[in-house]
Amino acid sequence: MKAFCLNKISKVAIDNLKNPDTVVDKIEDADSILVRSQQMIDMDLGDNILAVARAGAGVNNIPLEKYANKGVVVFNTPGANANAVKELVIAGLLLSSRDIIGGNKWIDENKNDPDIAKTAEKAKAKFAGNELLGKNIAVIGLGAIGVKVANACLSLGMNVKGYDNFLAINNAMELNRNINYVEKIEEAVKDCDFITIHVPLLDSTRGMIDKKLISNLKDGAVILNFARDTLVNEDDLKEALENGKIKKYVTDFVNASVVTFPNTIILPHLGASTEEAEDNCAIMAVNELKDYLENGNITHSVNYPDLNAGMKVGTRITIHHKNIPGMIAEFTALIKGEGGNIINFTSKAKGDFAYSVLDVEGKFNENEIKDIDGVLRVRVL
Repeated sequence: MKAFCLNKISKVAIDNLKNPDTVVDKIEDADSILVRSQQMIDMDLGDNILAVARAGAGVNNIPLEKYANKGVVVFNTPGANANAVKELVIAGLLLSSRDIIGGNKWIDENKNDPDIAKTAEKAKAKFAGNELLGKNIAVIGLGAIGVKVANACLSLGMNVKGYDNFLAINNAMELNRNINYVEKIEEAVKDCDFITIHVPLLDSTRGMIDKKLISNLKDGAVILNFARDTLVNEDDLKEALENGKIKKYVTDFVNASVVTFPNTIILPHLGASTEEAEDNCAIMAVNELKDYLENGNITHSVNYPDLNAGMKVGTRITIHHKNIPGMIAEFTALIKGEGGNIINFTSKAKGDFAYSVLDVEGKFNENEIKDIDGVLRVRVL
């Protein structure tokens, strides 16, 4: 493993490698890349790069299909920063229900008042708010973060509804059984005091919080967005904030338009910005790269299927290829034709791309496999 860091990566993760030569200073000397937020959309990778690991969940800074066509696996680290984001969402709930920011600002503005203790008792009524206990909240998206948020809100005494159009089994098992899971987003947000969004940014989710969905909200609801700013249609949001349909908008994403909206609480993308989260993400990313480069196993890829072929037996061949009929038959025929014996074979597909791992005893011709139409990359371990 020879990793090049496009961003500063947690020292804990680098130290965890226990090999100072693992991190290289030039991308030309690397076989893999560790990245956080560096923009890679227009970045062309040399054939020496086998994998990219994003120390975080979002991968909108990486050209997934472009790299998949080169046989470059892109990893992310889902769940590694989930607790950090969950805690900030809870902070957002408290900030939006109690005017803590307004009260603190008043103190700062009146700090030179010698009788501030008495004055504060008279002024505090302006900052009174509401408790979270007994309030209704809809958690939209029940991934690693959404499940933690839903369970935490339940512990705070809130009535929790959860919605996810594709709830993974492992996340469903983590979800408290007292959370009301609903199958339609309109039903989830109905009658809720708070709506918190935790879905990935996809073509199907871009602008999903729009005028139509907002019309299903109760008057004076609060929306919290700690996922991606473009999940919200900002024109529709602004209108709802101005007419009072939405009481508050709490977001972790600052941009030139949202800062001009009324009734907002905007944070500078602090969700995963804790020492613990950065360490967890980087360690997971490093371990994903090591297992892939050394064993050919893929865990948490976003452009290739996850595949664990277990321990290597004999010589391991890994093949990145297009997901088209007849590929597997061609692999096996070529190896058999050379007199080789396949003792372990695993293959999975994801969309247009597939990944196959073969453990072989005896002879085989690597170049013949590379020449098969649809094969993108071959590695022999």
